[in-house]
Amino acid sequence: MKISSFHLSRQSWGLLALSAAIFEAVALYFQYGMGLEPCIMCIYQRFAMLGLLAAGLIGMISPRSFVLRSFAFASWGVGSIWGYFIAREHISMQTTTDPFAFTCDFVPNFPAFMPLHEWLPSFFAATGDCGNIDWSFAGLSMPGWMEIIFAFYSIAFILFLFFHVTKRS
Repeated sequence: MKISSFHLSRQSWGLLALSAAIFEAVALYFQYGMGLEPCIMCIYQRFAMLGLLAAGLIGMISPRSFVLRSFAFASWGVGSIWGYFIAREHISMQTTTDPFAFTCDFVPNFPAFMPLHEWLPSFFAATGDCGNIDWSFAGLSMPGWMEIIFAFYSIAFILFLFFHVTKRS
């Protein structure tokens, strides 16, 4: 299968959904297995990753349907690009020397009609501090790795969006 038509397969969208689900499972392991408390920025990144999971699931329904694929691409784009910018902001919160530069809320700013932190507090409640670096690997903190992960998803999104727009099937 050529890369230019890969976005027309269920496998491609399934891979997107599976990878996002694995990252969500890893986040839950960090929270409950390792005892790392997620901050508000972690929760927003977790929500962005759910957008990628939703994109994969929507795309799997009917990858040859231009309309459904367009919705899937919209979810993929918002999730990956928004997640990237949230991770970058989180890195700034961790590395700033100005204690007044950022505030770290404890209540997520979800819409009033969708208070996810109240419906699923075990998944969406923010209990940690954005400035703390409780975990690092190879010199990067959690948001540093998330920036790389979301950058990869964003680049893949742009590449496959190009094929989606130029190859109407």
